[in-house]
Amino acid sequence: MKYVVIFKAKIRNLDEQYFQTANMLREKALGRFNCQHFEAWTEGQKEIALSYWNSLADIQAWHHDAEHQVAQQHGKTKWYAHFSVEICEILRQYRN
Repeated sequence: MKYVVIFKAKIRNLDEQYFQTANMLREKALGRFNCQHFEAWTEGQKEIALSYWNSLADIQAWHHDAEHQVAQQHGKTKWYAHFSVEICEILRQYRN
């Protein structure tokens, strides 16, 4: 794993469509776009998701996927009050 995408959001309203879309997109990222691992947490009105990738090209391809683009629009208009995305290179990783 070389890169992590950090998604942080303040939740507006997560409906059933959100949960269905999130599950479908998670499986798509892992199965078709070479995402290595995905994890997410929600606490109160805050959400954070981490996705791990081997290349910036894979992240870029995922960002431009048509279904992901539609979900991003729904995120902006329905699901989130605001959000941010950070892409970071992993310089070192430890496991115990």
